Amino acid sequence: QSFFLLVKFIPNFQFTSNLCFIWGILLLKFEKFRVNKSIQAYCLLILTTFCWGLNAVFARMVAGEISPMLLVSIRWLGTLFLLAMFAGRMIKEDITSIWPQKEYTFLMGLFGLGGFGTLIYYSAYYTTAVKIGIIQGAMPAIVLVGSCWFFRTSITLIQIIGVFVTMLGVLFVSINGELEKLMYLRFNKGDLMMLLAVVFYGAYTVGLRRKHDLSSIVLFASVVFWAFISTLPLTIYEFVSGKTVWPDEDVWIIIGLIILLPSFLSQICFIASVKLIGPARSGVFVNLVPVFASFLAVQLLGELFEVYHGISLFLVLSGIFIFEKFKRQNTWSIFHVFDSHLFLGINSEHAIKQIS
Repeated sequence: QSFFLLVKFIPNFQFTSNLCFIWGILLLKFEKFRVNKSIQAYCLLILTTFCWGLNAVFARMVAGEISPMLLVSIRWLGTLFLLAMFAGRMIKEDITSIWPQKEYTFLMGLFGLGGFGTLIYYSAYYTTAVKIGIIQGAMPAIVLVGSCWFFRTSITLIQIIGVFVTMLGVLFVSINGELEKLMYLRFNKGDLMMLLAVVFYGAYTVGLRRKHDLSSIVLFASVVFWAFISTLPLTIYEFVSGKTVWPDEDVWIIIGLIILLPSFLSQICFIASVKLIGPARSGVFVNLVPVFASFLAVQLLGELFEVYHGISLFLVLSGIFIFEKFKRQNTWSIFHVFDSHLFLGINSEHAIKQIS
């Protein structure tokens, strides 16, 4: 129902909002009609990646309407509030296990959520939502390289080819499909910010493989807490320097949806999906993020979807398909720890029960 909040402010969202309402009714009927677990997971994962794609569009919507650091701080503070509401008891019970992992969770929050979120909202000032979504599509390839480098994960020649195909897609969208620009290649400021954001989140995703004794929700709450703390100094600097832009009423609605959908609801859906079909199968759906981001940018923002966008999307998704399709059976999948965002901790089933 939260999608209907957008209709008042964004007329073009009516069609998408109706689809989401029908999707929500379908999810509520799963238990009644004893729907297959795989089908349940597929529906949850489509909603999850839809929310992540929507985040790229939200970033463009609020660009200039609220200062970036204020938005990032409010986002994670709001997420902490929702976590306290729905999983406060569980977090309180396991709080003693958080402190020994403080260095680990601090770095994860600093780079994975704080750094990534800051860069994505700053990049929205200089690049399009379509580009933001497509560049995020290169993240699984970066995670594969990182896991291979730091954890000596096996990788085949065909997977290496897949990585290069994915990077080619990112390069193609950065030059706007004009091959002659390769002679004097320049990424605009927003593209470079998004590439750095993808590296940060890729490092965060690889870091999720590290063994720990934290449950999924407690890990997420700890990381969100440090993400909020890490953004405060820049938020304070933004305020002291007179650069803070306070949002008006309409923008607060979108900020609330950023907290509810990409920051909280999508993560809960992802945990439920992992419980139903496992992390490897769930992670494949992450590749839908650039597809949804491009579709929503065209529908909601009126951005043009050029031919080179389509070619870039095809290259990115093809590269990801190649290295997932031809991975060795005994190879640790990059999606055993993948995101957005996030929780492939050790007690996902316990976490679901607590939230329920």
